[in-house]
Amino acid sequence: GSTYDNRFYPNFSGVARSYNFYPHPPMQPQDGAVSVALGLGTAVVEGDFGVRFCPRYPRHLLQFSAIEDTLRYSQRDFQALALNAETRQGDGLQETNLVHCGLDVAERDGTLWHVASTYSRENDAVYDGLSRDGVRLVTFAPILKNRLFPLAEILNVVLDMGAWGMGTPVEVEFAVNLAVQPAERSEVALLQMRPLVTTREFEELSIGDVSEEEAICMSARVLGHGILDHIQDIVMVDPDRFRRDRSREVAREVTRFNADLVAARRPYLLIGVGRWGSADPWLGIPVTWEQIAGARAVVESSFRDFEVTPSQGSHFFQNIISSRVGYFTVSSALSGGFIDWNWLRYQPAIDTGQYVKHIRLDGPIVIKMDGRTGRGVIHKPRPHIPAFR
Repeated sequence: GSTYDNRFYPNFSGVARSYNFYPHPPMQPQDGAVSVALGLGTAVVEGDFGVRFCPRYPRHLLQFSAIEDTLRYSQRDFQALALNAETRQGDGLQETNLVHCGLDVAERDGTLWHVASTYSRENDAVYDGLSRDGVRLVTFAPILKNRLFPLAEILNVVLDMGAWGMGTPVEVEFAVNLAVQPAERSEVALLQMRPLVTTREFEELSIGDVSEEEAICMSARVLGHGILDHIQDIVMVDPDRFRRDRSREVAREVTRFNADLVAARRPYLLIGVGRWGSADPWLGIPVTWEQIAGARAVVESSFRDFEVTPSQGSHFFQNIISSRVGYFTVSSALSGGFIDWNWLRYQPAIDTGQYVKHIRLDGPIVIKMDGRTGRGVIHKPRPHIPAFR
């Protein structure tokens, strides 16, 4: 980092992972994923949003695909180390040592122009850089789109070498100081490298041969990885009752069930038709992330009469990634997928709306997601089905 008045911070920092359980075409899982932010990367390390990109496809900034999403979700402040904070010998990096600063501070410090774009209200457009008047936004476009600094290329090499050296996918924390004067050299600091191991990830997971009688859902297009074996609640949109011209009403019913389950601290499986989080109510169910935030796994099924592109790429989907929610896509155009709608219809509901019902099962379902193969299965609650095979 560098010192600016009584603040100390790097130009930007983040976390890079050599394996991505939520790839979006043309990305492959082994292409990895990076989250990066202006200033200290504390928030990124703790799982909050920075700019997320694939180091092999750095220009594919999916979270900024719409101006509205860019304005709402781009970084608007940053963290720095307060050099004038009172500390005692042996203290670690505490909240009291950190200071939150606005982007105007970074602009005065000269650190914003490397990573920023500007929103013009007059033109309702976002422009790379700071040459215009308008709202400052952290998008990393000068680096990722215009290659002001070869961040993606450097991280590709680091991740490939780290995974080769450790013999397993890796996670790397890094920070970068960019040169100000032509005679200076930019610096990339690798702060920590460790095996990519999180909750149940990269444990031996086998989907196995599962009959349709055993499963609520099977899919060959699954995002996420791991096992969930503690869910007994299902919120289901009934495809026989669903009407596209009533999708906003469906969204309101889903919102009500979600609020009840969140208040009761009961995670649930969400199953529906069409595109979840669709901006077009005729193509799916127009919920926001907050309206389904209690779901630990989501199933998206195609309409009976036509296919809809999955939700991947919207900011709604970026929340799915950040929260590590399992995502199943079931489509008539894809082999190896189905939903046992008949079984779901005959399960007793503890609450029913006009289009949505809330099922509570006597035992937990078992949700298995293999992020390496993209396959997944949701087992019916049968006591003899183990979590691991």
